Amino acid sequence: MSLAGKKIVLGVSGGIAAYKTPELVRRLRDRGADVRVAMTEAAKAFITPLSLQAVSGYPVSDSLLDPAAEAAMGHIELGKWADLVILAPATADLIARVAAGMANDLVSTICLATPAPVAVLPAMNQQMYRAAATQHNLEVLASRGLLIWGPDSGSQACGDIGPGRMLDPLTIVDMAVAHFSPVNDLKHLNIMITAGPTREPLDPVRYISNHSSGKMGFAIAAAAARRGANVTLAIRSSFTTDATVC
Repeated sequence: MSLAGKKIVLGVSGGIAAYKTPELVRRLRDRGADVRVAMTEAAKAFITPLSLQAVSGYPVSDSLLDPAAEAAMGHIELGKWADLVILAPATADLIARVAAGMANDLVSTICLATPAPVAVLPAMNQQMYRAAATQHNLEVLASRGLLIWGPDSGSQACGDIGPGRMLDPLTIVDMAVAHFSPVNDLKHLNIMITAGPTREPLDPVRYISNHSSGKMGFAIAAAAARRGANVTLAIRSSFTTDATVC
């Protein structure tokens, strides 16, 4: 499927996952999207505006008062221009500021000024992601209709292992395509999916089990739900997973 004719604003904040954004921009453009980039000041410590300008074909915006924008109000111009705003990476700080309705930089202000849907791609240390404040902020954003895409789970730049990794660029592009071209061919189905390890008892003391992460089951459940199915996901009560259903 194509993103031809779609206008996407990519808001980049200051996380290590910002190094993935040139690939994300390139792949969005490969699908036909028109992409413009806005950056926070902290994002420039991880990726240069020139790099993103080269792959997007547009100057990168990083100031609330842009002399080149209409009435020097780049946040209004970009907010009106966008069909979709993608915050990637969305750090814990950016998520908190957007949840609080703050407008103290260009990226957070665009989120207030745009009538377009906003997709949030969390990217942070696993402990920061699990923090009660971050989870509350994500719940606030979801309750307002913002799209929460991810995060993924695995090894992190700090050496930790767990949830908080930004989704890879190909997955983000697929989710953008699905957003603009929803497929509801499973809407008439009720689907039950099991995920995670199983246990088969040998006797009252011993059992046979496996090391399933549950990721495949969660991924199938997410894909079915995106296609309109009424999904019931069954997992063992004591099973915990870092997999995320988007």
